[in-house]
Amino acid sequence: MPLFTPGQRWQPPFYPFKREPFNRRLLAAVERLVKGPLFGCRMCGNCVLQETAFICPMACPKGLRNGPCGGSTPERCYVDATRPCIWYGIYARAFRLGREERLLEVLPPLDWEKVGTETWGAVARQVRQVSAKRVFAGLLSRDVMQRAQTWDAVFRPVRQPDWWQGDDVYHAPAYEKPVSALERRLRAGAFVVTAEVAPPLSTATGKLCDNVAMVRPYVTAVNFTDSPSATPRMSSWACSKLALDLGAEPVLQIAARDRTRTGLQAEILGASALGICNVLCLSGDSARLGPPPLGRSDIIDLDAVQMLWLLRRMRDEGRYLDGRAIKYPPQLFLGAAAAPFASEPRFQAVREHKKVNAGAQFFQTNLVYDVAGLERWLNELAKRNILDKVYILVGITPLKSLKMAQYMHHDIPGVVIPQTILNRMAQAGDGAKEEGVAIALELIEAIKKLEGIDGLHLMAVGWEGIVPHIVTEAGLLPRDFPTQQASFSAN
Repeated sequence: MPLFTPGQRWQPPFYPFKREPFNRRLLAAVERLVKGPLFGCRMCGNCVLQETAFICPMACPKGLRNGPCGGSTPERCYVDATRPCIWYGIYARAFRLGREERLLEVLPPLDWEKVGTETWGAVARQVRQVSAKRVFAGLLSRDVMQRAQTWDAVFRPVRQPDWWQGDDVYHAPAYEKPVSALERRLRAGAFVVTAEVAPPLSTATGKLCDNVAMVRPYVTAVNFTDSPSATPRMSSWACSKLALDLGAEPVLQIAARDRTRTGLQAEILGASALGICNVLCLSGDSARLGPPPLGRSDIIDLDAVQMLWLLRRMRDEGRYLDGRAIKYPPQLFLGAAAAPFASEPRFQAVREHKKVNAGAQFFQTNLVYDVAGLERWLNELAKRNILDKVYILVGITPLKSLKMAQYMHHDIPGVVIPQTILNRMAQAGDGAKEEGVAIALELIEAIKKLEGIDGLHLMAVGWEGIVPHIVTEAGLLPRDFPTQQASFSAN
């Protein structure tokens, strides 16, 4: 086990895709021999150990370089239960050392031209460029600020290439008029409701279209999942286009798991051209959770934070990742997932803060069944002064049965169901569905009273027929709700 990266197994290092000069191969071999035993170094070519409390993030089975997924826990990695969550360890050590603010810097995806090559040579070249004399004088200075600036002058250009230039500050959107009805209503201060409609498992779209038409009058926008649990379904992109044709505003979900940086940029241009402006950026469930045969799960080209950063710059700066200008940039209202119960609230607040800095304008949270816990998470966000920079839609799912409640509590990462609710579902017997709806309505009533909450995201999990009932009973009908709306069924 590496000395400074607890819980990591030995994993093979990357090797370059081209033959390097002898001196660079020699330096890479020395670097690998030193950093391997200490950090489990995989020779990614863009070392970020200083920003991650000297624990290598490449030990994360999902390859996440900017923070944990929504399944982060202190006990174990939800992808590989035999090891701890590496990002929980990074956060814990960073807070212990007082280095937690360093975790806010948006780190770049790997440059596969450099993967497998050494990093020390790049540092040495940067020292020469700054001037070795100035570097040593700065590092030996008694002025803490000067030492930090000198350190940054050497290492920042190495870890932040010109094509990325990630930072740790908030970037307000560079446009003024809202690009979607969802953004317009949120800006107007309305308490909005979005709903999730499950994409079909085949090419048949009849049920999908019926569900979209049913929930459309009751919600501001409709989400379509992107192959959850790494199980193929009709694409979120196709469902979003069908929703547009039916007069419903879609929220396009994009899982980083299945995207390359080239494919993402191309897909977003196409979506924006069709009028799909709401985009929810997700890391996505690991391929290990999908059905066999197992797809490759050790390399993810982009994580959710990097997706946000890339799409925000495409929109606001009108440039591709490679620097080319985009004559007509995409119009985007960018969202991200938030997980109030994945780990400690203070850790999650850093994760959410980083997403806001990267470009997230709205959050849709994981499922919430504990209002007190939600409030603790909100308090941590308030301490970071970001509640006025992002709209928060709280995830609600009505429980159908005790079995469903137990499964979510024990097997879904980031979901916590209090024992009182489990007891109520157990006592409900044949009336479990009605009890689940009653619990959802009680949660909604309590959530509406919290400061910093801008709406709800209803995830019916195949029970779309209950959405109109919940919205109506909770008193959340949109102002433009049609007076002669057809009756609905909760079955």
